[in-house]
Amino acid sequence: MALVFKEGRPVVRLRAFRAIDDPKTCERFIAGHEHVLTAIGVKKVTSSKNDWMYNPAAFVLIVESLDGENVYGGARIHVAGGNQPLPIEEATGKMDPKIFDLVWEYGQEGTGEGCGLWNSREIAGYGIGSIFLTRAAIAIAPHIGIKSLFALCAPYTINLTKSVGYRQETGVGNNGTFYYPKLDLLATTMILEDVNTLELASEEDKNAILALRNTQNCTRIEMLRSKEIEIQYQLELDLKGSWDINEVIANAPRRAGLDKYAEDSDIQIM
Repeated sequence: MALVFKEGRPVVRLRAFRAIDDPKTCERFIAGHEHVLTAIGVKKVTSSKNDWMYNPAAFVLIVESLDGENVYGGARIHVAGGNQPLPIEEATGKMDPKIFDLVWEYGQEGTGEGCGLWNSREIAGYGIGSIFLTRAAIAIAPHIGIKSLFALCAPYTINLTKSVGYRQETGVGNNGTFYYPKLDLLATTMILEDVNTLELASEEDKNAILALRNTQNCTRIEMLRSKEIEIQYQLELDLKGSWDINEVIANAPRRAGLDKYAEDSDIQIM
């Protein structure tokens, strides 16, 4: 997966699409993510974890080479009201069922979850697996039709999510946190209440997100800790099938529980 460089900086494309509209790219996303998980010792990858590629309310952001052959990272937005609960509901609902009411309440104006954030070793250190995919996801959220976004965060990503406008949601779990003994992992529930106004975001992140939202297809030279990367953004969604956020909201169930909850080894924390 050799990177292409121009003037000393890597060049990649960051593209957004609805999962069911591009199954081949979804498969490449899954293969790339599984490769990264295997490299860090997560060897059990269940097929049910990848059911999102058949979810009509799942959207994908992928970082790839310009020829589309190599995948370097990605993230997803799952919209509440699709054919799956949100990942945060599957992960935490057994420990605190209040998450179901919380998602349903925000879902009345359109809500979703940012999840599945990852990057390959080849692109590590350039901000792909952190700030640039996160900004891009928030940039496209209003175009999907949602007002808010949830995230389940590891301790080292909390400051990142706060910088782009999330706050800790203290109404579930232990002041917003959940502990997974088998993974020895503390996860924190975060919520971005208004993706349009971004009231809690830093000025730098807010300006960057709004610039991407206003010009969805553009090329930008991004910098993180003195390392530059050229990203060709293709964030304009080409919705090949019907997408009606009002219909999704109307059909969203108000859950009290789930038949099946995520296994500890299946939980993916941002």
